Parts: sequence; structure tokens; C-alpha cells
Amino acid sequence: MKSQNAVAKARSTPTTLSQPEPPGEEATRHAVTPEEIRLRAFEIHCERGGIHGFDLDDWLQAERELQEQYRTGEEGKKN
Repeated sequence: MKSQNAVAKARSTPTTLSQPEPPGEEATRHAVTPEEIRLRAFEIHCERGGIHGFDLDDWLQAERELQEQYRTGEEGKKN
């Protein structure tokens, strides 16, 4: 049972880390947060009909989508 818990915990641990925002300053984000990825991955899961077994695919798709949105948004700010 302990090995199953360790596997479940390892699967739920995100690989993308973000830095905490400095207090009192306007936030300058450098990466998508794990919480944003988690929420988008759940949306993808629901859009697919809630079929189980695609959690990694959903996570990676969410990460790609959000990173693309972030890059597109940053490019728009530079122009």
C-alpha cells in the first residue's frame, strides 16, 4: 500500500515550479503555475467526457496550451 501512495504522490507532483510573487509589487510572471495547469487539465478531462486514464496527457496538453498563451501574451506586450 505504501508503494501505491508513493506512486500516486509522484504522479500528482508537478514538474513546473514558479517563484512566489514579491509583496507590494506588480507581479511579473515567468512561468505558468501548477495550479493553472491543474485547473486546465481538469477542464480538458471534463471536455473529453471524464474518461479516466489520460491524466498525464491532460496535464501535458494543459501545460502546452498555457505556455503558448503566456508566450503570445508576452509578445503582444512587447509590441
